[in-house]
Amino acid sequence: MINIFVFNTNILISANLSHGSVNRKAYDRAREIGVTVHSNDTFSELSETLIRSKFDKYLSVEKRLQAISAFEKRSQLIQVNVKIDLCRDPKDNKFLELASESAAACIITWDKDLLVLNPFEGIPILTPAEFLKMF
Repeated sequence: MINIFVFNTNILISANLSHGSVNRKAYDRAREIGVTVHSNDTFSELSETLIRSKFDKYLSVEKRLQAISAFEKRSQLIQVNVKIDLCRDPKDNKFLELASESAAACIITWDKDLLVLNPFEGIPILTPAEFLKMF
């Protein structure tokens, strides 16, 4: 059985901006032992957020576009057909939907609105540090 991992947007952004970070280590580990997944909604959020000018001081637009493209190629697109409305921040429901639809091994996030739901449908919601300890 393949391990499937859902990363929220902030973890993916941090992983691309800071290659020595715990977020990057978690992302690299997930790719070593399984597959990352995205939905149209989660990918749109990543693309729209990472291209913002506030990240110019960390990484050039060209490198950020390359990171977005690399993520899209290396991550599996999942068509989400479920609708979930459990998160106190409605914008985070898309990660729950993706995890449910893909039967994810876990969701990796620092987002407190998601972490308070741990576990969700039997799916652990972990910080990057917790993920690295478990996997």
